[in-house]
Amino acid sequence: MVDDYAWLTVKDDPDVVAYLEAENAYTQEATAHLKPLQETLFQEIKGRTLETDLSVPTRKGGWWYYSRTEEGKQYGIQCRVAADGETPPELKADEPLPGEEILLDGNELAGDSDFFSIGTSSVSPDGTLMAYSTNFTGDERFTLRVKNLLTGETLPDEIPGIFYGGAWSADGTSFFYTTVDEAWRPNQVHRHAIGSPAADDVLVHEEIDERFWVGIGLSRSEHYLILSAGSKITSEVRLLEADDPAGEFRVVRPRETGVEYGVDHAGDHFLVLHNRDAENFELATAPLDAPGDWTPLIPHRTDTRLLDVDAFEGHTVVHFRRNGQTGIRILPRSGEPYEIPFPEPIYDVAPSGNAEFVTGRLRLGYTSMITPPSVYDYDLGAGELVLLKRKAVLGGYDPDDYEQFREWATAPDGTQVPISIVLRKGTERPAPTVLYGYGSYEISIDPSFSIARLSLLDRGLVFAVAHVRGGGEMGRHWYENGKFTKKKNTFTDFVAAAEHLKASGWSGPVVARGGSAGGLLMGAVANLAPETFAGVVAEVPFVDALNTILDPSLPLTVIEWDEWGDPLHDPEVYAYMRSYTPYENVDDRVYPPILAITSLNDTRVFYHEPAKWIAKLRDVARGGPFLLKTEMGAGHGGRSGRYDAWREEAFTLSWILDTAKADR
Repeated sequence: MVDDYAWLTVKDDPDVVAYLEAENAYTQEATAHLKPLQETLFQEIKGRTLETDLSVPTRKGGWWYYSRTEEGKQYGIQCRVAADGETPPELKADEPLPGEEILLDGNELAGDSDFFSIGTSSVSPDGTLMAYSTNFTGDERFTLRVKNLLTGETLPDEIPGIFYGGAWSADGTSFFYTTVDEAWRPNQVHRHAIGSPAADDVLVHEEIDERFWVGIGLSRSEHYLILSAGSKITSEVRLLEADDPAGEFRVVRPRETGVEYGVDHAGDHFLVLHNRDAENFELATAPLDAPGDWTPLIPHRTDTRLLDVDAFEGHTVVHFRRNGQTGIRILPRSGEPYEIPFPEPIYDVAPSGNAEFVTGRLRLGYTSMITPPSVYDYDLGAGELVLLKRKAVLGGYDPDDYEQFREWATAPDGTQVPISIVLRKGTERPAPTVLYGYGSYEISIDPSFSIARLSLLDRGLVFAVAHVRGGGEMGRHWYENGKFTKKKNTFTDFVAAAEHLKASGWSGPVVARGGSAGGLLMGAVANLAPETFAGVVAEVPFVDALNTILDPSLPLTVIEWDEWGDPLHDPEVYAYMRSYTPYENVDDRVYPPILAITSLNDTRVFYHEPAKWIAKLRDVARGGPFLLKTEMGAGHGGRSGRYDAWREEAFTLSWILDTAKADR
């Protein structure tokens, strides 16, 4: 098949840059009438946000660590204060904590750069050094530096081209980090001796199988370095005593295709979360001297997906999913296991910020579609939840003014697909609706709160999330039935959700929204049922999936074969992908208005995918308009500064309101 727009893949071609800039100019002109609305929405988002604020401090060693923001500044500031007891210091949003030490100021580091991000910031176990990495382009390649927290001095150590993450040795003399290959796959783990040249760093592991990524971390107990290698369906873990950084990593259990597992150190034994003969995973124990010998602790259940496990000296915490809802289970070293109850019918909860191995408290993050992000400490001794902080929403926000619901749509094959819905009480129905979806990689779009979304709800819109197959909301089978040659279930589930909302009286015009792999969903449903949607917002959309997955030299491609199949070597997979990928299936019919948003330096979904897609829509399809907006100095996550991000969101929301013919 001839690709008429393949020339757009040449990023450094001046004609390509000129084309993208011309598209930006066209989009600006087409949306010029929305400028006043964009400014109004930006001011609403800004006005509801407490701009000078700080996070709940997390205890590690002799310090409380936290971050804060200041009004008028784009980036966060990482700080700490000396610790005294297990109870976090009293928070005052408008002023630093007494005795504050500033570790990293993102605003100072960013300078005048249009883009800035931090890839890792890790403090040594003794609290004296901080390894941190920065990026100024959005291409996700970072430069690592080390700061002496006692003197404030930045050491001469400098390592360019590293990936996210890293881990310290127990004595703080060595830092382990990962680097990527030409396809941007993290394939190597290195050991850097603090104070030595980067050229002397030691390669401790190299992953030659192109399907696998590597990562390195330190157990919460700080006794073990954990080196993980994983593909989409298989994993392998190596361990090394953290006080022996020059030693040899040992394999826990050799990789076995289709078996995923993770390891945590629980003092006198290991905990292993795995799916060997257990689709929804089971939790096992293993002795320290034989970590590959697994004894079941929580057996497999068909109705409960075990998501993660956190080991502490006196207890174990299991994060799970059941009936589309997340939950927390506590396993005391002595006593019966129990689950923590929460009052709302729709919510999301997860362990968060639990750095200490020896503790009587469990830090939790909690939110729902009407409850702003909240931080709790669960007192294990008293069995009580203690609310430490709830994200402030200025302007008189009252959760009682809003309501959330769970609906179920029927897919063409009879599967019941959950939909989470939020709206302002008293909203006249049917109402214009934004329907969000993702549906890949077993990633779940759980109920969550959004300040920006209030600007839609207060104008009479309904916001809904279609929990389509390909995600993980209903367990591992939900994912398995939305990948490979079952991928079309993701798309038909989303269309069924939109049709259900209309048929049940919730929705008038429906604007679909999704990003990345959710952008592929947007392109697919635009081809499948264009008449169903009043508009489509596709952010960094994976709409040229077939051409990308056919090229193993591109980032992510080989590892993605375990998600989509291998069209390069399997004709059946090629034919199946060819039948649904958005770019190839644009045809001569009426499409709804489409807004595609991308970034020039995105290394996950290249800018040329939406650029080619929009060009083909203009050439072949009817309807529209079809708009392309490219951030010329950002990556996969878009613009990095918070005020810039708010303006981008205001731009998108203004387009949604205009397209849905909603009140302004």
